[in-house]
Amino acid sequence: MEGIKLKLSTRILAGLVLGIIAGALLNAFLPGQVKAIDHYVLSPVGQAFIRIIQFIVVPVVFTSLIIGLTSLQGTGKIGSYTLKLLPLYIITSAVALAIGMVTAYLLKPGTGVSITDVGQGPGKVQKGQSLVDWLISIVPTNPFEALSTANLLQVIISAILIGVAMNLVKEKAKPFLALVESVYSIVERILQIILKVAPIGVFALMASVIATQGFGVVNKLFMYILGLILALAIMGVVYYLILLMVGARPNNFFKSFFPSFSLAFGTASSNAALPVAMDNAGNRYGMKREIASFALPFGTALKRDGAAILQGFNALFVAQFFDVHITASLIIAVFVSALLVSFSTAGVPGAGIIMMTTVLSAAGLPLEGIAIVAGVDRLTDGFRTALNVIGNVANAAVIDRWNK
Repeated sequence: MEGIKLKLSTRILAGLVLGIIAGALLNAFLPGQVKAIDHYVLSPVGQAFIRIIQFIVVPVVFTSLIIGLTSLQGTGKIGSYTLKLLPLYIITSAVALAIGMVTAYLLKPGTGVSITDVGQGPGKVQKGQSLVDWLISIVPTNPFEALSTANLLQVIISAILIGVAMNLVKEKAKPFLALVESVYSIVERILQIILKVAPIGVFALMASVIATQGFGVVNKLFMYILGLILALAIMGVVYYLILLMVGARPNNFFKSFFPSFSLAFGTASSNAALPVAMDNAGNRYGMKREIASFALPFGTALKRDGAAILQGFNALFVAQFFDVHITASLIIAVFVSALLVSFSTAGVPGAGIIMMTTVLSAAGLPLEGIAIVAGVDRLTDGFRTALNVIGNVANAAVIDRWNK
């Protein structure tokens, strides 16, 4: 098993590269057959892989969180970890958002781009969820409903309540804890089986994106894509420096978590990468189990630096595109709304685009701007998701370092 784990990152990377090559070849030499190949082969394989990964997300989060909380023996450490994580989340998300906005302001990717360049009309704009509705929605009314609908925040709250209650009843909870530990062991073994086919799933997903979208749209929105990826890369460097400053071994960090980062890139889903990140945390990086089992699911539900960068960058892009004068009040409106939205964006592909409605509305920018960037969203989604996972595990690594 250890040999498989050591080879996993290389195999997933190979799947990514081969998927890009295969997609480019299909787009170039079989343009007439691309739609059928994607519909009957690539998309089904890719979506099946995401679904089988999602199959174990809830069991992994639910069982590992309960095990982690019961190992804390009391609510003191839970509160301590939460009080340390939340300020870190807010500060690093604010930094990410600022990087996205500054990059867009300096590069001006929306200047000189027209509707005919991107080939997008206004389209139908979906409304995002308001902050109040989101806060209400995270409170579970039924733990079984939370588990069956895979509402990650509701699952986390349910697991926290159960874990805390188990600590209070102590001995009487031991039979249930044994059951939870058995389920976790089974789910962990299922994860190892799924990881064996991960390169195939990643290959299909990347080939599907490149084959159907091609590189033509990249040329038309080159500065937009370049600027967004540059902002994401800068934030990645910021995390490297943070890990270096706290002595959290950044080189070992990126090497240990590379399988989860590459899986996040290929699937564009933070939720799908969570089980692998938790496995990497314990088996490769050496993070304390009680911290990994609490901080990683918690961060997956809340911490999304990629979403913060996307919202800030896109808002200024839309302002430039529609020749809206960028004022201090507009910048403040974008910053505050984008920061809040980044914590309520779902960890699934394409969620960031839907949540743009909140930010654009708060800043008084045209909602039609969403249709402009929607065409290239999937090309950058993987980069954003990888940063989401990097930010999540990096914050957990900082807490782990502080508690040693």
